[in-house]
Amino acid sequence: MATPKFKMSRANTRMRRSQWKADNVALQEVTIDGRTVRIPRRLVKAAKAGLVEVEQF
Repeated sequence: MATPKFKMSRANTRMRRSQWKADNVALQEVTIDGRTVRIPRRLVKAAKAGLVEVEQF
């Protein structure tokens, strides 16, 4: 685990935290039951197996 060597000021801590941004989920085009839909890659297997409803995407 990383150990801090010097005390970091409150301003620097908050500035570092504010720079973090989440990425948008990459969508993949998949044909399911004759329809082409764009869904997240992690749900492709479940959608093809019928475990996830595709209408919500």
